[in-house]
Amino acid sequence: MADPKGFLTTTREEPKRRPVDLRLMDWREVYEDFATTKLQKQAGRCMDCGIPFCHQGCPLGNLIPEWNTLTWREDWQQAIERLHATNNFPEFTGTLCPAPCETACVLGINDDPVTIKRVEISIVDRAFEEGWVTPQIPAVRTGKKVAVVGSGPSGLAAAQQLTRAGHSVVVLERADKIGGLLRYGIPEFKMEKSRLDRRLAQMEAEGTEFRTSVNVGVDITASELQESYDAVVLAGGATDWRDLPIPGRELAGIHQAMEFLPPANRVASGDLDASPFDASGLDVVVIGGGDTGADCVGTSHRQGARSVTQLEIMPKPPEARSDAHPWPTYPMIYRVSSAHEEGGERLYAVNTQEFLGDSDGRVRALKLVEVRNEGGKFVPVPGSEKELPAQLVLLAMGFLGPQKKGLIEDLGVELDARGNVARDKAFKTSLDNVFVAGDMGRGQSLIVWAIAEGRSAAAGVDAYLTGRDVLPAPIAPTDRPIA
Repeated sequence: MADPKGFLTTTREEPKRRPVDLRLMDWREVYEDFATTKLQKQAGRCMDCGIPFCHQGCPLGNLIPEWNTLTWREDWQQAIERLHATNNFPEFTGTLCPAPCETACVLGINDDPVTIKRVEISIVDRAFEEGWVTPQIPAVRTGKKVAVVGSGPSGLAAAQQLTRAGHSVVVLERADKIGGLLRYGIPEFKMEKSRLDRRLAQMEAEGTEFRTSVNVGVDITASELQESYDAVVLAGGATDWRDLPIPGRELAGIHQAMEFLPPANRVASGDLDASPFDASGLDVVVIGGGDTGADCVGTSHRQGARSVTQLEIMPKPPEARSDAHPWPTYPMIYRVSSAHEEGGERLYAVNTQEFLGDSDGRVRALKLVEVRNEGGKFVPVPGSEKELPAQLVLLAMGFLGPQKKGLIEDLGVELDARGNVARDKAFKTSLDNVFVAGDMGRGQSLIVWAIAEGRSAAAGVDAYLTGRDVLPAPIAPTDRPIA
C-alpha cells in the first residue's frame, strides 16, 4: 500500500485545463502541467484493495495498485515496467480512455475515485523523457510472416506483440500515415500526435514494418494477402458510419464527422493549408452526443464557428450515478468534456425531422422536435417543433460496423448477427489463417478494448503459428464492456 492514510487525508485533484481563450488559439492538449508532488499524493490515495475492482473495470487488467504504490515511492522505472506489462500504449489510454477503471475504484463507492488516468499518463511521459522506453527486439525469429490490416490501436497492439514474439510483421494502412483514428480521427487537443510518433519509432526499431497508402482489397487482393503471409490480422475498425436519411439530406453543408475531422487534423499537423470543411463564421450543428460529436464541437470552436449546438436524442443524463448503473459499472452521467467547456449549447431529447435549404441548395436550418421515450420508441412531443439555424451540419451518430465492400466481401469471412466479423475464442475468423481484432470484430467500442483485443488476437496468432502459449490474452471475444 502507498500512503496508508492517503485516501483519508488527500482529496482528488486533477491538473487544470488551460484557459479557454488561450487554448482555442492552438491545437495543443488542453491540460496544464501537474506537479510531481501532487501526483504522488494522488497515487497515495490508492487503498491497494484486497479485491481491486479497478482490475475488473480495465479490460487490459492493468496492475493499477502496483504502479500507484511505485509512483508514490518515486520508483518511476519500476512503475513503467508494471504499466507496460499489461498495456502496450499507456499514452493512448492515459489521454483518450474514459477510465472505466476509475468508476470501478472502491474508493469511488463513497468518495471521489483515484485519478488513475493522470498517474498513468505521467508515468509513461516520465519514462519517455528519461529514455526508459527502448526497443524490445526479439532474440529469436520464427520465420513466420504476419500482415496486420489497419494501424489503429488494435492493429498496433497486435503488431507490437507479434513482432516481439519473433514474427516478421507488416502493418498495412490505406491512409498516407500510420495511426488510424489515432492519427486522423482524434483531434490534437485530445492527444498530440507526437505521442503516437514516438511510439511508432519504437515499433519500427523493434522490426515492425509499416506500409501506408495500401488499400487492402483494392491494391492487394484478398487471395494475394492470404498467399503472401502465414497469418493475417484484420484490424480495420468499424468504419461504416450511420447516416441520417431524412428530407434534405442531399443539401450541401451536411457531412459525416469522419469527413470533417481528418482534414482538420491535417491542418493542425501542418500537412494541409486549409480544410475543405471550415466552420469559420458558421452556425454549426453536431448531431450525436458522444465523444466523436464532442471532437467535432472542439474542432469547430478552434475553426472559429459563430455558434455550435450539439443534439442528442436521449434525455439528459443524471448528474450522479443512478440505480440503473450500480457500482462498479460505468455510469451514464452528465459529463462536461473540454470541448463542451469551450462553449456552445447541448440539446437533449430532440430529433431532427428535416434539413432545410436555401435557394443555392445549401443547408440553412434544421427542423427539430422534442421527443419522449414511450415503450422504447421516441415519440414526438406535439407543438414542440422548431427551426435551428445551421450552415454546417456534422453527423456523429456512431458506426454500424466494418466496411463490407472490398476486403471483407473478397475474403468471404463469416459475419455475426451484428454485422461484425465473427471469430472464435482465439480470435480466428471462419478462415484458417485470418484473425480479427478491435472494432472490426467487436463493433464500435473503447480504445482500451481495442488494445486488449489486439493483444489477445496476437496471442491467438502466435499459438496458431507456433503451437506455444507465451503471449498474454487479457480478454475473450465473448467479453462485453462494462462501459
